[in-house]
Amino acid sequence: MNDQTAVGIVEDHPLYQQGLAGLIEDAPGLFVAFSVRSITDLEKAVSHRDRPADLLLLDLNLVGGGPQGADAVRRACELGFRVLVVSASADGPTVASAVAAGAYGYVSKDAEPHELVRAMRTVAGGRSYIAPLLAGFLLDDARSIKLSPREVAVLRLLAGGDTDLDIAEELAISVNTVHSHLDRIRTKTGHHRRVELTRYAIDHGLLPPPSPSHGNRHGQSR
Repeated sequence: MNDQTAVGIVEDHPLYQQGLAGLIEDAPGLFVAFSVRSITDLEKAVSHRDRPADLLLLDLNLVGGGPQGADAVRRACELGFRVLVVSASADGPTVASAVAAGAYGYVSKDAEPHELVRAMRTVAGGRSYIAPLLAGFLLDDARSIKLSPREVAVLRLLAGGDTDLDIAEELAISVNTVHSHLDRIRTKTGHHRRVELTRYAIDHGLLPPPSPSHGNRHGQSR
């Protein structure tokens, strides 16, 4: 089963839990590793397995005890899972907080089965997936932070893999100016590491995921 993707489920509604399990088992290349009702139960499952799942489907509104919402996402990520949220909650703040907590993807429980399978394969492959209807919420959230056009340009280039020197050359500004823009972006977004800023740009629809072949031209400078 080495070529199979193990999927864990955290869902407290028995009928939906069974539906997810059936969908996974019917999808080639996917299988259910375990199914639990709460983050507390998830912690127990992790303690009994070295690598319980490659991907975790997580509901946010859990009533079985333990963390809920963004706290549940954060805890699942701390346990080493790639989290795909599958939730009935689909408002902008909820989606944004789940992504900020570390979720790789987010789909509504209203999603068609084929979309959920596509989301699972995407997240299992290490890429982000936000349902198209929900992606607009994230873009609105990014705009609400009010990044300036120049800050957006700097963030796009950084997320595309460019170094500070690359960005300075592309935008015809000094490296010190690039650093100033990055400092303001970090303050506004609350993200400080380059990988976090890249993830932020991707999740907020500012650019497509960068190609693995895109390499830095001068090496990381900051």
